[in-house]
Amino acid sequence: MDQGAGIFIQDWSQYMTSAVFVLVRLSGLMVFAPVFSSQAISPRVKAAFVIAMTALLAPVVAVIPGAHTVLDMQGVLGELGVGLVFGLSLSMLMEALMFAGTVLGLQFSFSLVNLMDPNSMIETEVLGQMLNWLGILVIIGAGLDRSLLAAVVRSFRAVPVGQAVMQAKTGAALAMMAGGIFLAGLQLAAPVLAATLTVEVVVALVSRLAPQLPAMVLSIPLKTLVAYVVLIGSLAIWPGWIERHFTALLDAAGRLMASA
Repeated sequence: MDQGAGIFIQDWSQYMTSAVFVLVRLSGLMVFAPVFSSQAISPRVKAAFVIAMTALLAPVVAVIPGAHTVLDMQGVLGELGVGLVFGLSLSMLMEALMFAGTVLGLQFSFSLVNLMDPNSMIETEVLGQMLNWLGILVIIGAGLDRSLLAAVVRSFRAVPVGQAVMQAKTGAALAMMAGGIFLAGLQLAAPVLAATLTVEVVVALVSRLAPQLPAMVLSIPLKTLVAYVVLIGSLAIWPGWIERHFTALLDAAGRLMASA
């Protein structure tokens, strides 16, 4: 009986250590990942969700081969790094949408129309906020939030608890991924940019042929009208673009964890 009690106590300690590691890994999602990091979700709800997920995963994670169930600083920092890699990688999608909204705001002459972003607590373009909400709706509607949770659960097998070690190449890879924010934002804004540039060129040519034509008065409302039409037309392909980039960023985060 004493031997059985000793085994129970040892297993209980192992499960509690695994629970701490799982809790730390999931906390990175609550800070940076889209949807989960939203200020619209109460901190109590986030805490309850993380605790519930920890209670479900800890018994399974503790018995995965290779799990290092010894609570130390290296293990905690490694688990925190895994969560941050997933969260930061996917937050780049929302930053790309925000950057695209900023570029579009300049074309719509909305550069002075700003709103307070509840996540970053800074003023952002109104179109950036609209695209941010569109991204969240697409993620929820397509079930990508569940795909994110499934990827994090699979990461416990690829990188057992207590074994994660963040390397310099991981930070370099994240920096390269961050550089893609500007390219992705320009890709989203490219149709509107092309349309507004065409309008400006046409108005400039017409003003050369007819100097008495008030080009400055006509160019702004005409450019805004054309930009609206092109933006409404391009919104049809944006949900597919958001899904593909979300999946690509999720796969990239998984590969970073596998190579860590």
